[in-house]
Amino acid sequence: MRRAAIVAAARTPIGRSRKGRLATVDAWSLARTAVSAVIDRSGIDGADIEDIVLAESMQGGGVIARHTAVSLGLNHVPGLAVNRHCAGGLGAVQTAVASILAGAMDVTVAGGTESMSTMARSLKAGADGSWNPWAPMSHPETPEAPAFDMSITVGENTARLAGLTRRDVDEWAAYSHGRAIATIDAGHFADEIVSVKVPSESGGEEDYTTDEHPRRGVTVDTLAQLPVIHPELDNATVTAGNAAGVNDAAAAVVITSEDYANAHGLTPLGFVRAWGTVGVDPVETGLAPIGAIERALGKAQLAVGDIDAWEINEAFCSVPVAVTRKLGIDSNIVNVNGSGCSLGHPIAATGARMVVTMLGELARRNGSLGVVSMCAGGGMGSALILERI
Repeated sequence: MRRAAIVAAARTPIGRSRKGRLATVDAWSLARTAVSAVIDRSGIDGADIEDIVLAESMQGGGVIARHTAVSLGLNHVPGLAVNRHCAGGLGAVQTAVASILAGAMDVTVAGGTESMSTMARSLKAGADGSWNPWAPMSHPETPEAPAFDMSITVGENTARLAGLTRRDVDEWAAYSHGRAIATIDAGHFADEIVSVKVPSESGGEEDYTTDEHPRRGVTVDTLAQLPVIHPELDNATVTAGNAAGVNDAAAAVVITSEDYANAHGLTPLGFVRAWGTVGVDPVETGLAPIGAIERALGKAQLAVGDIDAWEINEAFCSVPVAVTRKLGIDSNIVNVNGSGCSLGHPIAATGARMVVTMLGELARRNGSLGVVSMCAGGGMGSALILERI
């Protein structure tokens, strides 16, 4: 039976959109940085690469993966663009792994890229010939699940359906920031991050290497001072402090068949054991990781208690709270390095970033199995199981 091995992983630091250090670096440049670094780290001859699969969500279309291949001199490598909204980065990895398992390829690069700072703005032609601002809807608009207000569709609906309080989600947000800061201070992200060239104060360029979204000193008390986004709702929970950031980053992994890795003396960082992706009513988007995790665990013939570490993306902090409680997951091994609320959520890059971070976390704790999971706009959820041997 073929297995898909991840033999190298890299990501850029995560920047704050529009006002951070990566604000002038577009998604194409971020992708080129991450993909170039991960190929270098793998030691694989570029001639052996058969495809690049990259998620992109808010960049206006096109195929950044192919652009990246050509910009790196890999003219023989095609490219594939993947969009599963927030779960696009996971979808790219899953797509690449499927090609490996099917025997269609032996070497691929997969990941995601997003620059919310430089995202495209779209116009749509009206019947009268006018041009009007436009954005695609993730799902049909309803009062219960607005297509353009995820604070209700995901954040508030999840809290209501799971019976969560404002304090429940604020406690998780404070935990997330604390874990992210602790990981940064311990230097644990150093091996996974590749520097990005950014403008310096002197007018030249400098290397930027640190995630800038996590905040020091975040407590439940400081979070409690923030106003809710929808005060008109009864028992509203969502604030700017317990929601994901708007961010810029890219992440990538090199995936090969196990036979290729063995033949070329490569040491896998881990294997992809299984994955699951589901659709739910858009009202229940924030609960979609539950079904995705259950599906992935079922395919791998594993139980919740078999998993050593978890990351459940904090699109809104109500999501990991609801999912861990529903599935009976030990919260002490969830989001131990932070997640979307603290590290940030560069939409199409997040899933791939989670894979990169989980591989590092399994190595640090000498763990065998890790799960990364997230909800995605439109009522979707995805989960991926990584195995370190």
